[in-house]
Amino acid sequence: MAEIKVPELAESITEGTIAQWLKQPGEKVEKGEYLLEVETDKVNVELTAEFSGVLKELFKESGDTVEVGETIGVIDENGESSAPASEQQNTKQAEPKAEEPVVQQSEVEKEQSHQRTIASPAARKLAREKGIDLQSVQTIDPLGRVRKQDVELHSAKPVQSEQAKPAAPAKQPAVQQEQPGKPVERIKMSRRRQTIANRLVEVQQTAAMLTTFNEVDMTAVMDVRKRRKDKFYEQHDVRLGFMSFFTKAVVSALKQYPLLNAEIQGNELVMKKFYDIGIAVSAPEGLVVPVVRDADRLNFAGIEGEILNLATKARDNKLSLSDLQGGTFTITNGGVFGSLLSTPILNGPQVGILGMHKIQLRPVAIDAERMENRPMMYIALSYDHRIVDGKEAVSFLATVKELLEDPESLLLEG
Repeated sequence: MAEIKVPELAESITEGTIAQWLKQPGEKVEKGEYLLEVETDKVNVELTAEFSGVLKELFKESGDTVEVGETIGVIDENGESSAPASEQQNTKQAEPKAEEPVVQQSEVEKEQSHQRTIASPAARKLAREKGIDLQSVQTIDPLGRVRKQDVELHSAKPVQSEQAKPAAPAKQPAVQQEQPGKPVERIKMSRRRQTIANRLVEVQQTAAMLTTFNEVDMTAVMDVRKRRKDKFYEQHDVRLGFMSFFTKAVVSALKQYPLLNAEIQGNELVMKKFYDIGIAVSAPEGLVVPVVRDADRLNFAGIEGEILNLATKARDNKLSLSDLQGGTFTITNGGVFGSLLSTPILNGPQVGILGMHKIQLRPVAIDAERMENRPMMYIALSYDHRIVDGKEAVSFLATVKELLEDPESLLLEG
């Protein structure tokens, strides 16, 4: 028998949560084939089998927390002569025959004597919690295996029929007792969402966070994009967006105000002489901040290409831990969702984050006699007041504004 152990996931990550098993007991497994998906604080990791054979037993189910080095299952390396998974599952549906070989039926008999049906670990766990007999659960699986969603659908039926009857007070959940007749849904927070929540609260409790605001006239940037976007795309095969302008402006301002590119470690300031800019991206599992490395060495096309690559990986849930670690400053764009103004929360241990917002036409005084409608954007800088003074923060934001309103100056930055 070969044990399935949780491998080293990444530096500083010691545990994760099983998101889903991709194989079930009785199924054949080839070395290198994906076995399960583990959710860590930052990314999901697909773990592969280190041995070929038949998956014999699972010690952990979907939703369980596992630690690095922990044994979570067993593969029978001598089980290759067993029937394929589909045949085993079909056999499990039939009445076991005395003459069938023990090697094919040992797991079936164990499963039937205990559960009397074929079900995924998540389905068995949910059935135990709800007190449901798995034999009574109907499934649409062609192989007859009961899955978690089948148990959920089954559990909804008796709940609906019992609502018409007066339920026993002892069986009423606490929420229903407090709010009778009010519909609710309980959803367990994912590990990543819990981590995001904890980190945001931790930053607000440990940093002296303050936000300063300014506004940018986006006329010049929008003019440059309009004139150059087609040729830019032809030359670089990537579109010219706003993020490259903002990234260039931020890097230039950080060089002038280096404390915003530092962090606190104990009683020391770590002044970083490199510029790895985090770009906040909305992903299916929550907000992530992949990092554009050495942004000061990239041209506009390099920045846009890297942001596109990271955003695509985020949407496809393919970001690696190396994509997310070590940023020195963060840019977040709530404007893509329509936000007009906000106070971004620091991405600790960084001490600065720039918030972009929606571009909106507003009347602007050109001089004492003229007014014009201009495309304006509010920008916000949240900073850690423990090491960044107000004067430096305000000056940093004013520098970003000046550079964006004169975008040709960004080209001179290289």
